[in-house]
Amino acid sequence: MTTLSSRAVIETDQVGMDVVVHPFAVIGKNVVLGDRVVVHPHVVIAEGVVIGNDTEIFPGAFLGKEPKGAGATARPSVFAKRLTVGASCSIGPNATLYYDTEIGANTLVGDGASVREQTRIGCFCLVSRCVTINYNTLIGDYTKIMDGSHITGNAVLGHHVFISVLVSTTNDNALGRRPVSEISLQGPRFGDYAAVGAGATILPGVTVGEYALVAAGAVVTRDVPARTLVAGVPARSVRVIA
Repeated sequence: MTTLSSRAVIETDQVGMDVVVHPFAVIGKNVVLGDRVVVHPHVVIAEGVVIGNDTEIFPGAFLGKEPKGAGATARPSVFAKRLTVGASCSIGPNATLYYDTEIGANTLVGDGASVREQTRIGCFCLVSRCVTINYNTLIGDYTKIMDGSHITGNAVLGHHVFISVLVSTTNDNALGRRPVSEISLQGPRFGDYAAVGAGATILPGVTVGEYALVAAGAVVTRDVPARTLVAGVPARSVRVIA
């Protein structure tokens, strides 16, 4: 049975079967809520957002935030006014999903996480608590990004990638001192099954190959070949992984 609280603001009529919307949620025009969606209190879902079947959105989450630079950002915000969350997802308390984002089915976005515009996240992924994902990032299926890590703009993560806690990725070798362009700002690329240990730092434009391992605390300044373990500051090859 569909239950829509009278104390919620609901401006759409595209509501599936057995949907629950709790008090004080705000749901904009042309939002699509699939069957058995649960929207908890104080959630904001902006105009045109599409939510797949069996997805649950926890208190305080904001889906469909418009990127606005306020004159402070180095690059203009470019986005399409759309956001799709797949079936059987979980969006944690106070998470923020910007417009022009796609979240695949069976993906968990943790408490306080932020996902910027032009990002595509695959199915069965984990974006854990307080993870930040910047603009124009591609993340493959079954990839896990653990608590407090930052994925920079223009990064690519393949399938089954594992990013441990407090990992930093960067995309600007000039540290903001030169005019930026999409050519100059290039995040790292991670091949399928690559894994990065806690507290590692991956510098701009670096490729971490398939099945490669980056040790905890490493600073990766150059490409890591496939099936290679690197460690240290700067990171150097330790051994080949069979």
